Amino acid sequence: MRERIVRAVAGTLILISITLAYFVSIYWLGLTAFVGLNLLQSSFTRFCPLELILDKAGVEKGAC
Repeated sequence: MRERIVRAVAGTLILISITLAYFVSIYWLGLTAFVGLNLLQSSFTRFCPLELILDKAGVEKGAC
């Protein structure tokens, strides 16, 4: 369950930042870069800040 939530949040943030970059300022692409770098580092380190937040919120890992 948490893996699906992490992917959904990452995808949503990327789409929002691309939309804001198009309509507001190109600097919103920094958010896209941040999300991408965070996904990349978490694939190596297995550390994801969003998973810590989900732990505190009580979301269980569970099998999908």
